[in-house]
Amino acid sequence: MTDEKKPLHLEIQRPFRRFLEEYEPLRPDLYRYCRYLTHSPWDAEDLVQDVLARAFVTLAGAMEVPKNPRAWLFRVASNHWINQAKRRREAPLSVAPEAATESDPRAAREAAGSLVARLAPQERAAVVLKEVFDCSLEEIAESLSTTVGAVKAALHRGRGKLTAPDERSVAGTPPHVLDAFCAAFNTRDLDKLTALLLENVELEFPGLHTDYGIEAARRALGATMAHAFAFLAPEWRGDIVEGSPRFEVRTHRGEHLVVAWWQHGGGEAVRAFSRVECEGERIARMTTYFHSPEAIAELSRELELPFRTNGYRFWW
Repeated sequence: MTDEKKPLHLEIQRPFRRFLEEYEPLRPDLYRYCRYLTHSPWDAEDLVQDVLARAFVTLAGAMEVPKNPRAWLFRVASNHWINQAKRRREAPLSVAPEAATESDPRAAREAAGSLVARLAPQERAAVVLKEVFDCSLEEIAESLSTTVGAVKAALHRGRGKLTAPDERSVAGTPPHVLDAFCAAFNTRDLDKLTALLLENVELEFPGLHTDYGIEAARRALGATMAHAFAFLAPEWRGDIVEGSPRFEVRTHRGEHLVVAWWQHGGGEAVRAFSRVECEGERIARMTTYFHSPEAIAELSRELELPFRTNGYRFWW
């Protein structure tokens, strides 16, 4: 009897999905931490995905499970982000918030976040862990792979550097190709839609999968036009109307996004956002945040749009 092996990607899927399910309850806190570090919902979600991938690989070679899984994930996030910042020789970020007022809690939150964004990487991480998550000095030292004395020094330096924020950047006119892309999708013209894509177009769904090329894009976009059930676990479907999605261009913090709406029994709601990279008059890359509930909720609230989230995964 022949013992045929499964394809490698299928062998890997099962333990990785189990890992994601096991650590799913920690995702909201991990996102919040990454959000403060990166000062961007998109970068935060990307960092979360990097952290989960690195944590999975690290856990596979570990002799025992982490005693404090949340602190361990924070440590993986801190190390990865600080190393990235050092490689880029990152200057302190200056993000453009509006002036905070008592009647505008979002502006107040953004103003506070922009102050933290001006700190050096380790200072920023230390301040966030202390002020936002109320971690002890020992917990912060563990998360940052350093000593309590170094944490005290980082907190002292960080708190002394906080200054007033800069002005918000202003977005230009959206590229024509984005309007054409949304129009073709909304009229269900798949040929016209794919004609706007580069031959080697990349469609990424962070943390889940990536499609490459025109034919893969036709399948993915065609499935999106027809139904959403394939991408949603039963508990997240609600009263969604099949075949009802539409796209439109919205601007958020100086970036043009493609917003995906679906019709429900109670009206339309946003269920996904896409970041788009163009080359000339064609789309080279789309990164679609569908199973990213924290990012979808944050973006929708800031744009004052009704929304529904889709959980962290498409399998059940």
